[in-house]
Amino acid sequence: MTRGRLAVHAHFYQPRRADPFSGRMPAEPAAAPYPNWNARIDAEAYRPNAERGNLQRISWDLGPTLASWLEAEDPPTYSAFQKAAPSRAIAQAYHHSILPLASAADRRTEVRWGIRDFELRLGFRPKGLWLPETAVDLPTLALLAEEGIAYTILAPWQSAETPTETRRPYRVSVGSGHSIGVMFYDGALSAAVSFEPAASEDAHQFARDRVAPRLARGPFPDGTVPVVLIATDGELYGHHQVFRDLFLEHLVAPEPEEIQSRTFDLVDLEDVMAEPIDQEFANARIRERTSWSCHHGVARWSAECPDAADGRWKGPLRAALDRLAGGVDAVSEGVIRDAGVTVNFWEARDAYVDVVSGAESGAQFLTRCLGSRSAVSEARRAHLLELLEAQRWRLAMFASDGWFWDDPIREETAQNLLAAARAVRIVDKVAGTHLERFLVADLALFTSPSRKVDGAELYTRALESVGQRAPK
Repeated sequence: MTRGRLAVHAHFYQPRRADPFSGRMPAEPAAAPYPNWNARIDAEAYRPNAERGNLQRISWDLGPTLASWLEAEDPPTYSAFQKAAPSRAIAQAYHHSILPLASAADRRTEVRWGIRDFELRLGFRPKGLWLPETAVDLPTLALLAEEGIAYTILAPWQSAETPTETRRPYRVSVGSGHSIGVMFYDGALSAAVSFEPAASEDAHQFARDRVAPRLARGPFPDGTVPVVLIATDGELYGHHQVFRDLFLEHLVAPEPEEIQSRTFDLVDLEDVMAEPIDQEFANARIRERTSWSCHHGVARWSAECPDAADGRWKGPLRAALDRLAGGVDAVSEGVIRDAGVTVNFWEARDAYVDVVSGAESGAQFLTRCLGSRSAVSEARRAHLLELLEAQRWRLAMFASDGWFWDDPIREETAQNLLAAARAVRIVDKVAGTHLERFLVADLALFTSPSRKVDGAELYTRALESVGQRAPK
C-alpha cells in the first residue's frame, strides 16, 4: 500500500506600515520591546523559521510588502527565503487587496505586480499564486490562468461540492478551454494547528493522532495517492503561538527523532499540483466571491458582515475609495491625453512595478516606455511618472487590512487612508483638481463604532500623525 502524503503551506504577509509620504516606519508602542510589529514578528517567527530550516521543507508565499521590509531590515532572513524558494515558493497578489472586489484592470495589475516582484526577488517565474484571504471568483481564476499561473490554494468551503474530498488536487475550468489547478486545504487539520494550542504542543502526537487517520486509507481508485494540505498564516509558527516554530520543525523534519513511527511521507505541493488529475476531478466548481476568513463570502471587506459587531462603516469606506479611484483614473487619463503622450497608461502601470521594486530608476523606466528620442517634454515625462506613482498608492489604499477588524480607528485603516492621501495629493498637484475635497466629504459618511468620530476626522488624524497638513 502506498503511503499517504502531507504538505504544509505558510502564508507570510505583513501590510506596509511605513509612512507613504516619508517612507519612515512609525513607532508602535504595542510591539514593545521591539520598535514596530514587523520587527517583533520577525524576531518571533520569520527569523526562527528561517534558522530552523523550515522554509526549505514547506510551501510558502512571501508578500511583497513584507519581502521589501525583510530585504532592508533583516538581510539574513531575507536571504534564507531566497535560498529556499525553488520548488517551495509561490507568488502573492501584490497589495493583498480582495481581488473579487477589484476592477478588472486592478486585478490584472495586482497579479502582474505580484508575479513580477516574485521574479525580480527570486529569479524565476512562479507556478502558483496565493490569493489574498483566498478570496476568489471565476474571473480571478481566469486571470491567473491567463497570466500563466498553474495553481492556487483555497479553503474547503470554497468548493461548490459539499462535502469536498480535500485529499486530492482538482482542476477548475475557467472558460475558452482553459483551466487552473486548485488544492483545497484540509480544514480540520489547518484549524487545529491555527486555533487549538494543545493540538500542536507535540508534533509526534499531532502526526499520529491528527494527520495519520486522514491518510489511513490507500490510493484512490484512479491510483492517486492521498495528500492532505495544512495551510495557515506563517506568523502562527512562533508569533501567534510561541514555540510553534519548533513544532513545525519536528513535523516536517526529513529525519525526525521524535517521529520515528511516521506513517506518511512529506511532499512538495508543487510536485502534487504537477501530477495528472483524473478527468472526474478536472471540472471542479468553486463558490463565487468566497474567502478563507469570512464565512459570509467577502462581506468582511465590503459590507455589514456578522463577523464584526458593527460593520456599518465598511461599505461607505469602500465606496469612498472606489469613487476616489475612479476620479484618479479619469483625471490621469485626461492629463496624459491632453499632453499628447502616446503611451498606454494601463500597460505602463503594469510595468511600473519595476520602479516600485527598485529594479530600475524612473528615468530608465521612461526611456523604456517612451524611447530615448521621444519628443515629450521633460515636464510631461515627469507628470507621467508622478501619475504612475499616484497609481501605486491608489492601489495600496485597497489593502485588505483596512477592513479586516471591527473598527476603522485602527492603524491598518489609517494606513489605507494615508495611501489614499498620497495618491490624491499627487493627482491634485499635477492636474490642478480638487479630488481630495470629494474624498473627505465621502469619508464623513461613516463613523467609528467605538470613538463616534467620522471618517473625515480619522483621515485628518492619520495625516497629522505623520506630520502632514490637514485638508482645508
